[in-house]
Amino acid sequence: MTLIRPTAKADGESPAGRRTGVVRAAAVLVLVTLAALISLLGPSAALHGTGEASAPGVGGLALLRTALFTALCVPVGELFVNRLAQRLPGAPPDTPRSWSPYAAATGFVAALGLASVVATGNLVPHSLSQIDVGGLYSTRDGALALIEVNAFFVAGLCALSRRPGTQVWPLAAVVLAEALRAHPTTEHGPLIGSGLTLVHLTCAVLWAGALLHVLRTLRLWPDRGGEAGAALLGLYARVAAVLLAAITATGLWSTLRRMPADTVLHQLTATAYGRVLLAKVILVTVVALLALWARIRLRRAPDPLTACVPARAEVIALGVVITVSGLLTALPLPIRW
Repeated sequence: MTLIRPTAKADGESPAGRRTGVVRAAAVLVLVTLAALISLLGPSAALHGTGEASAPGVGGLALLRTALFTALCVPVGELFVNRLAQRLPGAPPDTPRSWSPYAAATGFVAALGLASVVATGNLVPHSLSQIDVGGLYSTRDGALALIEVNAFFVAGLCALSRRPGTQVWPLAAVVLAEALRAHPTTEHGPLIGSGLTLVHLTCAVLWAGALLHVLRTLRLWPDRGGEAGAALLGLYARVAAVLLAAITATGLWSTLRRMPADTVLHQLTATAYGRVLLAKVILVTVVALLALWARIRLRRAPDPLTACVPARAEVIALGVVITVSGLLTALPLPIRW
């Protein structure tokens, strides 16, 4: 009698595929843990020795901001890359399963948590009785917080509808609300600041979210889509170069608005905001170098899709940048000398 040994295909997945899945799951777990540690422990490290006072619950606020920014990146990246893929001749019709509904739910919870803080006078609520929901309608910050909560709710409904592309409008409302929130009316030139933040945040969300979805799409396409896969990655690389230029210009301008040129070097090391900003600049530089490495491979390597290796590292680094950005928004602004 001949014994038939079961193959890996009979189990539905090869051992190599299972190992790859475990590695990806472990990488996601490590990244999430790192994000939580940076958000929760970062404020005390940044404030150490500066003499600045920390706002109550700053670590929790940083974590909520990180979740909110991540919830923006995922659907925006999906919409943008799916539109790029539709323009490629011969591209496989397959698209990854959408993460937009989960991102909208995450963003809704994060926005709700941030709104509860605003409703208690920017203090961390310890009971439901401390939350003045009606008071949100009477303040600018409260109205912006409500816009973000409602926008993520509508974005989730749009993501589940037959026309998921319509979620671009509520997502745009969240970006606009964030730009206005970051620059109160008491600030010098608030409209200029809000405009800079609007461009900066839009470009950052597109950069991180689109790269994530490009890699997910290439993994789904047979043989990574062949020429179509390389073309998709090349299209993204050209757009990313423009996005990086816009992020750099708006980031530099925003920094000089908050830190005059003659005090920048001192405040980058003497203030919590400056220290975290310096860490963000270093991380963005690392991301830019990884993007350059991927672009060189895409153009010169025998197999252009080997550019996916540095691109994966770029996605991880961008995840850390998003976390640091969330921490930056929760820290006290530097003193304008």
